[in-house]
Parts: sequence; structure tokens; C-alpha cells
Amino acid sequence: MYAITGITGKVGGVAASTLLDAGAKVRAVLRDPGKAGTWKARGAEIAFADFDSVTALTEAFTGAEAVFILLPPTFDPSPNFAEARATIANIRAALEAARPAKVVCLSTIGADAEPVNLLSQLSLLETALGSLPTPVAFLRAGWFIDNAAWDVEPARLTGVIPSFLQPLDRAVPMVSTLDVGRTAAALLRQDWTGKRIVNLEGPRRICPNDIAAAFGRLLDKPVKAAVVARGEWEELFRAQGMRNPTPRMRMLDGFNEGWIDFKAETVKGTVELEDALRQVVQN
Repeated sequence: MYAITGITGKVGGVAASTLLDAGAKVRAVLRDPGKAGTWKARGAEIAFADFDSVTALTEAFTGAEAVFILLPPTFDPSPNFAEARATIANIRAALEAARPAKVVCLSTIGADAEPVNLLSQLSLLETALGSLPTPVAFLRAGWFIDNAAWDVEPARLTGVIPSFLQPLDRAVPMVSTLDVGRTAAALLRQDWTGKRIVNLEGPRRICPNDIAAAFGRLLDKPVKAAVVARGEWEELFRAQGMRNPTPRMRMLDGFNEGWIDFKAETVKGTVELEDALRQVVQN
């Protein structure tokens, strides 16, 4: 039986669906009872647990052949990542107590980057769980193509999508959440010893101009990408309600300056950019 956290999100949902479709037993780890019906109807066992409760997490993980960990995202973290540190401590304590046979964690490209940035929360996760006696695999995924959901409205209304990734012709590792979830499901069913790192990106690297062109084809109208100047980021992010935009800005710097990248061989997904964006546009 496979215990899946983050099951109501895209990656966790795809991982769980892939396992269920293959006839595997799944335990859906949920915080909201109102979201249990769909998974119960599909035959999943239900466990309710909040990341604030070590006891509830331990119960949810106990008896699992493997556990999929998805750290709840904090996009506006405290300067010392206090929120992530507290959650990670609870996850580790629960895994130590439950002792599943293996663990797969969703991590990220840039988890090995030295400069502090938004993705450093996943660096903390890898450090904390990497020393568990349990076999642990960290799935380091590229930039999610699905993040382009934010660009659908401006593409439709103005034909211009703002880009924090720049220059506009610089291609970076991106991947569909479909590929991430499917790869997570495959890892959960594999056997290994010790700590393992799997780098995952899509079939080819993608630049903002590629995204704009794909939107143009899908929307049947001209769409172009436009640079959001670095000097405008802080004011813009604070206007959106962020109290501490520096980690997000440094993450973007990392992609733009090249110090957030894969430094080892990658596994390639199969979902092409336009196919991934088609799902984003339809949703």
C-alpha cells in the first residue's frame, strides 16, 4: 500500500491515479474530509492528517510499503524558512516512527544550489530526510510547465505574457506535472538502498518565447512574451501581498543566471510543451 500526501494537487493526484490504474493499493492522506469522496470512490483508503500533527502523520504512514512526501508550498516564507523547518521536522519524526519500507519525496531542480532562494526549502527537506535509515528517493523536477496557468488570461486578453524568466530566448529545464506524477508513481514501485536522486525534465528545454508561441497556436492569435524588468520585481511582488519577496526573486535570478540547473544526468518526460499547455488552457 502506498501512502500519498498532496493527493488533491496535480502531482500527488497523478501519482495516486497512476498507481490505482495499475491495481495498486493507495492510502490518500488528506487534511480536508470534504475531498475524500472522489478518492474513496476510486477505492483508495482514506487517512486524515495535518502536517502540524506528528501523531496523525505517523498513523497515516504506518503500514505503508512506501510514502510519497510533498512538502506543502510556502511561496512567501519567513526569512529563516520557519514554516518549512517546522513541517519538515514533523515529517521526519513521523517517518522515523512509522518506518515505511521506502520514501519518495518531491524535490526540485536547484535543491543543490548554494545561494539561498525560494527552493532552499526543498534543500532543507533533502538534508533532513536524507539521513533517515529508510531508503529515500528525491525526485528533483524542473520548472513546472503548469505554472503557465497564470499566463492564460493575459495571453487571451492582451496577447502578451509577462516573463520573469529572461532573456526570452534562454531555455531552461521544464516539465509537465503529468510527467512528475507518473515518475513519482514509478519510483514508489521500485526498490533501492540508501539515498537516491532522480533529476526530471521534459522532452526538451523551453524558453519564454516557446511558451508564447505555443499559446499563440492554441488560442489562434498572436501571443508574445515580454520581459518584466528586474528592478520592478520587488514592488510588484509586494503589491501582490508578499512580505518577503527576496527568496522568490533570488530563485528567478538562479534560473536567469544559470546557477539553478541540473548538474547531472536527467530523466526525460514525454509530455510536450503544447500538450501540457493545452490542458492548462482547457482548465
